[in-house]
Amino acid sequence: MELLNTLYNLMGLVFVLGTIASMGLSLTIAQITGPLRNVRFVGIALLANFVVPPILALLLIRVFNLDEPLAVGLLLVSLAAGAPALPKTAVFAKVDTAAATGLMVLLVVATIVVMPIALPLLLTGISVTFWDIAAGLVYLILIPLAVSLFVRARYPDAAASALPFFAQASNLSLLILLVLMVVLNFSNVVGLLGSGGLLASLILVILTTVGGYLLGKLGNAGDWLQALGAGQRNIAAAMVVATMNFGHDEVVMVVVYSLIVMVVLIPLALELGKRRSKSADSLSDQVL
Repeated sequence: MELLNTLYNLMGLVFVLGTIASMGLSLTIAQITGPLRNVRFVGIALLANFVVPPILALLLIRVFNLDEPLAVGLLLVSLAAGAPALPKTAVFAKVDTAAATGLMVLLVVATIVVMPIALPLLLTGISVTFWDIAAGLVYLILIPLAVSLFVRARYPDAAASALPFFAQASNLSLLILLVLMVVLNFSNVVGLLGSGGLLASLILVILTTVGGYLLGKLGNAGDWLQALGAGQRNIAAAMVVATMNFGHDEVVMVVVYSLIVMVVLIPLALELGKRRSKSADSLSDQVL
């Protein structure tokens, strides 16, 4: 089991770095920052990720009368946005990957600012600083993205040569990660049966995704991109807070939530991508 845990952590690292590097090597800074100049897009993203999820989490905690550790875990994930997997699910869904990468960066930076302020207001006895949350996100996301963008801008041929290897590493590590998540967390999932935590997590994933879609649709600010951004949470940030300030049950809740996110949103993104491909093929046939 220890070997599987080590492999799981390694594959998680490879997936994050592979995904971030492949985005940086294939995009320009202008492409990534372009959508962030749209005030409506940014406003909808912040609303969908930092206002709607914690409100829904608080309602679900009351509806299911969750025990304190499960309630804490749910609140942690509701306030942690900017999942490193967002660009990958954007690729699966065939939505704008540059905008998805820009959205991820925006939400990561916002999470670094929001979590240390919001968590002490919602939870008593918690001690979390800016750097507690920022350190891992800066090292694993912002710095690799900046380096790969620099390589893409300065050495485009080298970037084009390296891109397939990072993309393959991202895809392969994701497959291994999904299998390991199920194997390693099966007992944790079973343990949450009957507690309300599992169902509350599933409902929160669905409602945040739907909320992001509706806000994006109503605001004309990228419906499916906002849905994927809001539905996925920054598990790394939530885990940092959970492990530093709480116990085993809170960590388990965060881990199980991450599994539910993967199980729900990856098939959704793949189905959306399939439909977009069929729609594009149909349009192409009509033109011909």
